[in-house]
Amino acid sequence: MASSAASSSQQPAVDPKIFSRFGNGKIKNIICSLSGKGGVGKSSVATQLALSISAQGKRVGLLDLDLTGPSQVRMCGLEGAKILQSSQGWLPAYVDASQRLAVMSVAMLLKGKNDSVVWRGPKKNAMIKQFLGDVRWGELDYLIVDTPPGTSDEHISLMEYLRPFSPCAILVTTPQAVSLADNLRSLDFCSKVGLPVVGLIENMSGYVCPHCAECTNVWGKGGGQALAEREGIRFLGRIPIDPGLVRVLDDAKDEAVALAKGASAGEQGAVKKVEAATGSTSAATNGVDVTESLPATSTPETAVAKESATPAGTLLSRTLMQRYRDSQTFPIFAEIATKAIEGVEEHARRVSEQGDDVAQQALSTAEGR
Repeated sequence: MASSAASSSQQPAVDPKIFSRFGNGKIKNIICSLSGKGGVGKSSVATQLALSISAQGKRVGLLDLDLTGPSQVRMCGLEGAKILQSSQGWLPAYVDASQRLAVMSVAMLLKGKNDSVVWRGPKKNAMIKQFLGDVRWGELDYLIVDTPPGTSDEHISLMEYLRPFSPCAILVTTPQAVSLADNLRSLDFCSKVGLPVVGLIENMSGYVCPHCAECTNVWGKGGGQALAEREGIRFLGRIPIDPGLVRVLDDAKDEAVALAKGASAGEQGAVKKVEAATGSTSAATNGVDVTESLPATSTPETAVAKESATPAGTLLSRTLMQRYRDSQTFPIFAEIATKAIEGVEEHARRVSEQGDDVAQQALSTAEGR
């Protein structure tokens, strides 16, 4: 009893609803994608990290906390997806047919994709708390949180709620000096709030010509690696600018339509046929709405989706993984994801050892009494 009380006194206060989603190992690892500056590709890195880890057979959640500039819904091919309510909370949308990659974003709450979010700090804080406490992720190996640029209300609220679950961070920068300077501020923020940084990624590091394969260092090269070495951070790798990746994450309807033409009868029955006001179908999409939700698959390992009507992605999102595998960036980021996982696992071991030390100290104190 004394040991339990002493141990519990070491733990930060936990919101009961958030604990019900994250506690008891339900979500094993939490990775926050951070950047001190906007426009460095932080969201695309978060998407690639989620895709690469899920490609290894892990169950992954992707939470878009960039409340005023949500982009994960589009990058994951889930435009038009809406949040569904169950008796036990909000249900995320699933990107893939195997339902290993779930996505939640404020964009799913908006009436239109171009609607703006005009909120002050308290409203943002309430939304973050609701996302953390109400979304029914089920059991996840990794939850990747795409945060807004800078160090603002969202980051403070996130750390306030998730600190008991030992999150870690990955910093994203570009090679130029301005971005590096802003990431020093992110490092300072992480130090002040006790958020361990498990790695740094140098994004947009060179442009590889799709015709001659020559690499041009548009914004320089090596700045991120130099920063990581100077600050004692694990350097995860460089990502070049890849026009193919842009098409994967931003403009992939042609591939989705091609897949729809060869889909099974059941899937074809789920696809919505649309006609223009003139009565003729669009030549570009051949009448296929690639954003129409498909029925959820029922597998033993996806209990959350099995008990609900959550769509297992759309025709657009269900081609996402294959298109991503075909991009030039996939093998590069696969190595980065492996290094990131190593950093996260090292962080988890350290947290576990510290917990054992705290328990041992509490036990020794109790025995001394």
